This record gives sequence, C-alpha cells and structure tokens, in this order.
Amino acid sequence: MEPTTMLHYIDEEQNALTKILDDYDFSSDSKLKNTNTVTILATGSSYNACLSAKFAMETMADVTIVIEEPYHFTHYGRLVKGTDTIIGVSQSGKSTSTIEAVKALKSSEIQRIILTSDLKSPIAEVADYVIDLNMGIETVGFVTKGFSATVLQLMLLAIKIGVSKKKIDTHKLDELKKELYEVIGKFSVVIDKSNTFFEQHENVLKLGGRFVALGYGPNWGTVKEFETKFTETVRRPSQGFELESYMHGPYLEANWEHTLFFVETPSCNQSRSQALASYMANYVGEIFKITTDKSSSSDTLGLNVMVSEMFSPLLLVIPFQLLAYRIATTKGIDLSRRIFDDFDSVLKSKIEKVEEN
Repeated sequence: MEPTTMLHYIDEEQNALTKILDDYDFSSDSKLKNTNTVTILATGSSYNACLSAKFAMETMADVTIVIEEPYHFTHYGRLVKGTDTIIGVSQSGKSTSTIEAVKALKSSEIQRIILTSDLKSPIAEVADYVIDLNMGIETVGFVTKGFSATVLQLMLLAIKIGVSKKKIDTHKLDELKKELYEVIGKFSVVIDKSNTFFEQHENVLKLGGRFVALGYGPNWGTVKEFETKFTETVRRPSQGFELESYMHGPYLEANWEHTLFFVETPSCNQSRSQALASYMANYVGEIFKITTDKSSSSDTLGLNVMVSEMFSPLLLVIPFQLLAYRIATTKGIDLSRRIFDDFDSVLKSKIEKVEEN
C-alpha cells in the first residue's frame, strides 16, 4: 500500500467539502444572533484560511473581524472594544499559542468558538462552542484538505450567523448553497488543469530560485497559503504579498531569479494587477498568472469558472497546493521524510493536554 501524500488529500478535497456542505445545519442559532465584533486567533495555514474567508464572513454575517497571531496577541495585544466573539482555529487542536490565547479570554460576556478536526484535542476543552471541521484527521504535515475545509467551514459559519441575524433569507440561502456546490464541483477540473500547467512549465518551475505570489481581496489569504506551502515543501525562498503592498517596497528586490505568480479574479483590482505584471515582466525571470477567467496564454492557468470573488479562494488555492507538491517532488525532495523531528517537543509549539486552572 502506497503511503499517504499531499496529493491524496488534494484529490479528496472535492468529496470532503461536498460532505461538509451536505451535513451542515444552517438553521438559526440564538447563540449566534448577537455576533457582531469577532476576533479570530490562528497561526500558520489556519491563519491563511481565516484571511481567505474574512471577506466572505464580513459580507454574509455582517460582522467586523480582526485576525490575530495568538502568541503575539497574548503578550502584546488587546481585544477590540465591544468584542463579543472569539474564534480559535487549530486543525490539529494542539497549537499551544492558540490554546493559551483562547483560554486567557474566558468571559461570561464573550462566546468562544473553536474550529478543529480533533474534537478530543486540548483546544476543544477551552471552548464554549466546538465546530468539527468534518474532514477527518490529515496525517501529512503539509495541510491541504484541512486548509480548504477550514475556509469552507468559516464561510458556512458566516452564513449561519447571517441566517441567525435574519440577514439571509431562505431564497438567499439557497443561492449561496447552490454556488458553493457548483464551486466545489469544479475541484477535479482545476486539479487536471493545474497538472497540465505544471507539466508545460516543469523545467522552469524546477529551477526557480525565489517564488513570489501576488493577490488581492480574499486571495491575499490564497497567496499567504502559497507562501506557507512552498516554504514547507519546495524549500526555496517564497513569499505571498497583497498586491498593493508589493508595490510599496518589495518590488525593489526583483531580479532574474524570481518567479512571480499573479492571482486574479474579475474585480476593480484586476487591471492594476495586469499593469503590474506587464511592468515586472522586464525585471524577473518568469511571470505566471492563475485566474478564474478563461485564457489562451501558455503562461496563464485560466480556470474558466464563474465564481463570486468571496468564494474564489476555494478554487484558487488548489493550483498552489498541487504545484507545491509537484515542484518539490521534481526537485527530488522526499516529503515523507520528517525534518526537524524534535522541533515541537523542544519549542513546545504543540501540546497534548491542557490543564485547566
């Protein structure tokens, strides 16, 4: 039997997310109807998932969201006045910094919601309300299915809050569910197109010295997850930037070793992204685009999918998950071999059990 790899979990995403949507209870919940000001605590891929879902959550739930790195927040941060909800996200449920941050915010006036794939994990012990990511336990350290499940679960939670606050009626709920089913139904097509794109550009991607991805809107979260996945697997300098922030300094390091990915969806920002790509083509080694639009350009992965911008991260992260795995393997990197094996135990970044005060 072949060992489980990132690729297995990428291939499982369509069925896993369909099941999540099938099983979800959208009925009104009185505990959620007063949700207005939310602080989300997450790190790593969980943080990136929250950033990917933030626009959809604020739009559908009519809430204000602040996302914080939990360790920094615990030692240096303050809750926004009027915060009524804390959401802690940890796929493994063992993130020390997230557990400690949520634990410290215990209050009768603030509800604490946890998203995790392990309902028996330490983080589940410090919550008022636990949401099962409903995608099983992902045994590969470089999460893919878990990232996408987290994005979807946050979006569904936003819809449920919207229903509870009477911001989303039955007709609108049906429309949102229909679009999500259609988006998830395109996953296998996106995987096939991503594989073809990799095979067309394998030689260039294999030799890349530094990888940079630029995105806007909710796909700022997508390019931050690109940064995490490429750093973990390809193990070359990799960074994801919000489009405008790249134009305020980071572009100055550009040189022929750089491979740039531009992530685009139809919006008022698309023309700015296209203008920057055109300009940077003179200064970097390679420029690729990944877009929900149709494209005949060999350097553009055109998904040709109709999708609202707020749901687009569900599709646009898949090419980067696939590329991370395939570039790493074509470079000869054995992702099944653990490195820094004692890291968690020495640095105490993950814990098995939390003792309540």
